[in-house]
Amino acid sequence: MAPTTTSIAGQLRQIVYYHLDNISYDNALFFAERLVAHDPRSSESPYLLALCHFRLGDYQSAYEISKGVGYRGTNLSCSYIFAQCCLVLEQYKDGIMALEKTKGSWSRKSNLGKHNATNRAQHPDTASMACLLGKLYRAYDDKKKATLNFEEALKLNPFMWDAFTALCEMGVTLRTSNIFKLNDTLLDGLVPDQLSGILSEQKDSGAINPTEPQPKKTARSAIFEMGDPFDSQRAAAGNETTLGANFLSGENDFMWKINAARSRMAATTSSTTTSTESGYEPVETPTSNHHDSNIPRINYPPEPPQAPVRKTRNVQPMESGFADMPSKMGYRAGTKRTQKLHDKSQDDPLTESNPSLLRPAASAASGIERKRTVSGQPVQPRQPPEEPGAPQRRSARINMFRGNAKANSGAPTVGPSRELKKTRGTVSRIVRPNSSGSNVGRAVSGNRKPLEENGMDVDQAEAPRVREPQPQPPVAKPAEPEIKVEETLKYLLELLKKFGSGYLALSQYRCAEALTFYNSLPRAHQDTPWVVSQMGRAYYEQAAYAEAEKYYRRLRILARTRLEDMEVYSTILWFLKRETDLSFLAHELVELSWHSPQAWCAFGNAWSLARDHEQALRCFKRATQLDPKFAYAFTLQGHEHVANEEYEKALTAYRQAISADRRHYNAYYGIGRVYEKLGNYDKAHIHFHSASVINPTNAVLICCIGNVLEKQRQIAQALQFFTKATELAPHAAQTRYKKARALLALNQYAEAEKELEILKTMAPDEATVHFLLGKLYKGLNNKGLAVRHFTIALNLDPKANHKIKEAIESLEDDDSFDDSMMA
Repeated sequence: MAPTTTSIAGQLRQIVYYHLDNISYDNALFFAERLVAHDPRSSESPYLLALCHFRLGDYQSAYEISKGVGYRGTNLSCSYIFAQCCLVLEQYKDGIMALEKTKGSWSRKSNLGKHNATNRAQHPDTASMACLLGKLYRAYDDKKKATLNFEEALKLNPFMWDAFTALCEMGVTLRTSNIFKLNDTLLDGLVPDQLSGILSEQKDSGAINPTEPQPKKTARSAIFEMGDPFDSQRAAAGNETTLGANFLSGENDFMWKINAARSRMAATTSSTTTSTESGYEPVETPTSNHHDSNIPRINYPPEPPQAPVRKTRNVQPMESGFADMPSKMGYRAGTKRTQKLHDKSQDDPLTESNPSLLRPAASAASGIERKRTVSGQPVQPRQPPEEPGAPQRRSARINMFRGNAKANSGAPTVGPSRELKKTRGTVSRIVRPNSSGSNVGRAVSGNRKPLEENGMDVDQAEAPRVREPQPQPPVAKPAEPEIKVEETLKYLLELLKKFGSGYLALSQYRCAEALTFYNSLPRAHQDTPWVVSQMGRAYYEQAAYAEAEKYYRRLRILARTRLEDMEVYSTILWFLKRETDLSFLAHELVELSWHSPQAWCAFGNAWSLARDHEQALRCFKRATQLDPKFAYAFTLQGHEHVANEEYEKALTAYRQAISADRRHYNAYYGIGRVYEKLGNYDKAHIHFHSASVINPTNAVLICCIGNVLEKQRQIAQALQFFTKATELAPHAAQTRYKKARALLALNQYAEAEKELEILKTMAPDEATVHFLLGKLYKGLNNKGLAVRHFTIALNLDPKANHKIKEAIESLEDDDSFDDSMMA
């Protein structure tokens, strides 16, 4: 019979997913094309084909293939992959429209926890769809809608890290304590799925017995296992199977060892005693519900009708005559033969004549009696005076229940057909859910009263073993994994809160707070490349270049092939004037990845430090060609144009940087510098202010605003910015110098003297500091100290000879403050 179209398509889908999971994208693409050819009407076929092209980096093909179904919004997965292609290919409007059309079919539940080795979610969940839509709106320059979608993604799934980082980069005000916390949606979607997975794993591990002889399984046992692989589930199905579940959960390994030992004993006994003790008559067993003895009793399904059938096996001496049974065919016999054997069972000397088989015979006999009794049918009560072997049988039964596995491990055994007769009474009594052993009789509903009426010789020492498992029902186990899942989620969210707080603080340029959060992370996380890079970036934004260089040098050791943030490292080396280190870094990065913009930025910085601005410009332009959204490369181009006094080109480069990243404060700073050089102080003030709004903790930006105000003769306002800059960067000598100069201009000599004394300690060999001190003491009419500091300034900077001499000659004059030397 030819296979159906549906079955062929299903198998092809399985093959495609197989190759996708094994990162064999070429194979996946080949079979995805076969799937489309075989089942072109299905909406999943173009999705899988587009997914294969997307994984291979062929975004244009993926876009074209998924456009038909994805743009209409009829298949959620196809629309998702289509929108991903639109994001890469900058077709933002198409992607937005495709996702907006699918909003009605978004699943409100989270798919987190539904992906494992055997399962995957069929479609993306709402958090993933909203995050992608937010990225498209952000690229489309719709900040409001982008923010709404990112927030929705984080509400549904706080582990959407890219949504959080996007909000931080957009400058949105956030509270990490409200984001990284457990919510009802996460718990409702995650915990039940994880619990079911945990329980199934536990049952899998409980059902697999390491001592089970797997190669010897029969076809029937395999069918049983396929139909009901978890015996603990079957045991919990009714009251009559409670003890079976307890054995599975607690004593599975122990009981299987007993069964295996008995099987080996039975097999050996059959091969040895048939040739030596043939005087016993073959014993026949009822065959109405006979099963292969190789099937482990632990895999048997509940068989309520078997107890009445097994009660007819009331033969006591059959164990001593086991050796005479050549095959299973000899077991089939009528009622007369069974009655005859029952008569023989009252003869105890028979067992005494075979001392080697005394223990198994006794145990089997007692097991048969128990099974006969539990059946509920009337039986002849046993007479202790007429059965001198009864105590031995009871002790033998107890020994077999507790510790006979060790003794049987070396005993002769019978073949598989004998093992059923020899061990069925005892093994069934212990393991099978509906058997009639002394333990099971206490667990099975309705068995307690017949046991008492029939006066079975039940040892009281066995009672505690039977009643122990009952207070521990298997249903109570799921409570423990639920607590563990919730605790794990809380731990991860608390850890993520620290990461998020540090990232948010750094995105808002609160560098000291960011460093505090990152230092509070566990040591193992602090040593990861991402955290080391973030901490180095925080020191860089504080202009602590020496400390930042230590972190980036460590980053190069941890992740030699990492390219992210290497443009920052190259800029740090530029500020530190490490020409050799910078050249070595640039060559390493270019050899590592010729097509990375970070490598070309490092190369450009190396040429810039060597004062070859033309070569530097070529490198920076190459970086922007490789990544048109790489804002920092445009900014570096602008810096080089300023060095070449090409101000119009510099303005163009800075504006391109702002177009690539609206919050790139370096570009606003560059435009402000250009306008300041051109004498347009109003525009310079506007751009410096825009940069300081983005980065309010940067002392250089605030100082630039003060400079512009000072040049506009707004000294009082300029002093406020200089004071703020000094508070932000107390070790910045240039900022403190400008503050002292503004204080002198406002005739605040006392405050100016304090600042200059601090400045003299920080820069004792700086001529401008001593020149300003001379001006200060001149204003205080302290001519001696004024002449002294003017002389020191003259010795430190002979080029300023003319200015300093004029200042000394004007000591007797009441000239207003002049700082032309510093201009």
